[in-house]
Amino acid sequence: MTPKEVLALVRQREVTTVDLRFMDFPGVWQHFSIPAEALTEDTFEEGIGFDGSSVVGWRAINEADLLVVPQAETALVEPFSAQPTLAMICNIHDPITHEDYTRDPRNIARKAANYLRSTGIADTCRIAPELEFFVFDDARFDQNGHQAFYHLDSEEGAWNRGRAENPNLGYKARSGMGYFPMPPTDRLADLRSEMARMMHECGIQTASHHHEVATGGQCEIDLVDQSLVVAADQVMLAKSIIRNIAFRRGKTVTFMPKPLHGDNGSGMHTHFTLWRGDEPLLAGPNYAGLSDLGLYAIGGLIKHAPALCAFANATTNSYKRLIPGYEAPTKLAYSRRNRSAVIRVPVYSPSPQSRRIEFRVPDAAANPYLLFSAMLMAAIDGIQSRHSPGDPLDKDIYDLQPEELENVPGTPRSLEESLDALRADHEFLLRGDVFTKDVIDTWIWYKKEYEVEAIRTRPHPYEFVLYYDA
Repeated sequence: MTPKEVLALVRQREVTTVDLRFMDFPGVWQHFSIPAEALTEDTFEEGIGFDGSSVVGWRAINEADLLVVPQAETALVEPFSAQPTLAMICNIHDPITHEDYTRDPRNIARKAANYLRSTGIADTCRIAPELEFFVFDDARFDQNGHQAFYHLDSEEGAWNRGRAENPNLGYKARSGMGYFPMPPTDRLADLRSEMARMMHECGIQTASHHHEVATGGQCEIDLVDQSLVVAADQVMLAKSIIRNIAFRRGKTVTFMPKPLHGDNGSGMHTHFTLWRGDEPLLAGPNYAGLSDLGLYAIGGLIKHAPALCAFANATTNSYKRLIPGYEAPTKLAYSRRNRSAVIRVPVYSPSPQSRRIEFRVPDAAANPYLLFSAMLMAAIDGIQSRHSPGDPLDKDIYDLQPEELENVPGTPRSLEESLDALRADHEFLLRGDVFTKDVIDTWIWYKKEYEVEAIRTRPHPYEFVLYYDA
C-alpha cells in the first residue's frame, strides 16, 4: 500500500482509530492510538512525536522525544478491536536529525538487509520461523518479598488424568508423547486452525500447524518464508493473533521457552535461505545438497553461535530448554538429521529451491528483528572469511563415546554466559553499522541488570525443598 491507498482504506472501512505499533528493545510490541482524522499523507513523512523515555532500553529522560513514522505497506484492519481500527507498524526516527533511531530493532533489521545487498553476496535473505508455544487454561504466578510461586493448568495436561471433571473423559496427552495426536487427544486443533485462518486474513501465510511433543497444550504454527524485515514483522503479528484468539476462547498463551519442568520446551526453529533474484544460493553439490557458500554460511553461524545465543535465547528461562535431551539443540555442529545439532539441513526434497539452513537454537521469546539480523551477519561473516563448518555430526549424540563428545562444543549454559560471549565476539555485528557498539552495550547491560541479577538475587521455590530444614 501507498499512503494514499491507506487513507482511502480508512475512508472505505469507516475507520475511527489508527493504532501505531513499534518494537521496544527487549522485543515486545508497544502501541498508542490516534483518531483517524489525524492521519494525513504528511504523517508518513514527518511522523508523530512521542515520549520514548519509558520504552524499555531506549532514551534517557533528558533525551526522551522521538518520532514514530508509520509504514504504509504494513497497514491492516485490526481484527480484535471493538471500534474500526487500522494498525500500522512504525519506524522510529530522531526528531532533530530525522534519521533512523539506532536502538530501534526494526531499523537494525532494515540495515542488515541493506548490508547484505551491499556485499554483493545475495539480494535477499528469507526467513521461515516455526512458532512453538503453550496454551494453558489457567496461569497464576506472583513474586514478592515473602512468597514466590507459579501455577499452570491445562485441560489436556497429563497431570489431570485423575482429576474429577464430572466426567473426566480421558484423552490427556502423555508427557513427551504429544507429537501429532488426533483429536480428541489434540484438543487444540480447532483453536490453531482459527489462529491460522486469522493469520491468513491478515496477510500471513502459514505452512502447517500441529500439536507439539509436550503435554499441557504445546502447539506449533509454521510460517512461510519472507524477506528478513517482513518475517520479523509477521512474527510479531502472529504472536499477537495467537494470544488474542486464545484470550477470546478463555485460554492463555505463553511463548516462554520452558514453562513446564520435565517435558519439552518451546523453540522457534528458524529456516534461512539466501537468493540472488530467483537463484537459490545455498544449493550445490556438497554435503546435503549445499553449495560452498551454504557451507560457509553454516560455518559463520556455528563460529558465532555462543554470541548469537544472546539474541536467540534472550531469557534466563531459555537455558532451561537448552539442556541435553528433549531434542534440545545443544551441540555446535551441523547435520542432516541429528536434532541435537544447532544447525540442521533439511533433506525432504532434492529441489535446489528447497535447500535451506535450519538454525534450531532460537526460541520465540527472542526479539525477531535482532535475532534475524544477527543470524544474517554471522552467515555473511562465514561466507566472507570462507569459514569451514568442519565435519557434520550425523551420529546420534547419545551413541558418541566420551572422547568424541568432548570434541563437540555446546551452547552456553546460561544467559550470562551468552552475554559474555557476545561481549567477546561482536565485531561481525558492527559491520555496515548494522548493530552499533551502543546497541551491543545496552543489550548486555539491560539483560544482566534487569534479568540475570534479578533472578540471581531472589530465592527460588525449589531452594526451600532443598534447604529449608538444613
